[in-house]
Amino acid sequence: MTNHANGDLVVDEGVVSEEKRQIGASMMEQLVPEITTHALSYLDYPSLCRLSMTNSSMRRAANDDNAWKALYHKGKICGTLQDFSVEQDGISPVNGWKAYYAATKAVVDANAEFFSFIRSRSLAAMSRLWLHADYVKCIHSSGELLTGYAAVMESWAAALNRAPGGGGGQGAGVAFELREVRARVAGDVAWLTMKAYVDVDSVPFHVTNVFERHRGRWLIVHHHTSLMLPAHNNIFR
Repeated sequence: MTNHANGDLVVDEGVVSEEKRQIGASMMEQLVPEITTHALSYLDYPSLCRLSMTNSSMRRAANDDNAWKALYHKGKICGTLQDFSVEQDGISPVNGWKAYYAATKAVVDANAEFFSFIRSRSLAAMSRLWLHADYVKCIHSSGELLTGYAAVMESWAAALNRAPGGGGGQGAGVAFELREVRARVAGDVAWLTMKAYVDVDSVPFHVTNVFERHRGRWLIVHHHTSLMLPAHNNIFR
């Protein structure tokens, strides 16, 4: 704020903005830690990261491990609410909850890419998502076990070229819905389980995807799809 010779006061907007930021930071510091953690848990991943870059007080608050733990248990990953906390009450991440959240988000994103490539029938994209190794494995719903990158990619070429209804040729994209997605990360290995519905009222496929992290990228090393059997056909009942 400056005072001109004619007596008029001129407000410097930059100074006011900085003052507002300082007031906000001061208010954040005065909050009880539990309240701060609860408030930050309503933010999503990008917002919490942006908040950490505003000033030192916000950085400390946004990097608090309890805030990331709360965000994880609320299941706010990939812009949707999913219960990733199921079966994970006993987890104590070695590198903290922020790193664990980031790793979980990355592998969930990779899993979403996997299904987007099936929807779009993109073999080239699918081939880049698999680890190029002789120990990768794939079991499609037909039940056949395929081992090695070449065999797995050959099976995907056939599957993605198969039109809906079992015909040949490049058909329309595959439409399905994923439910009950569960993810677990253990170091550089992660696995996800889920149910895939080709039709809303259809019997779901049970899907398991196993990923390994190589040079910062999550790559698939194992895929297993099986069709849920009716109760009277279940050999274990």
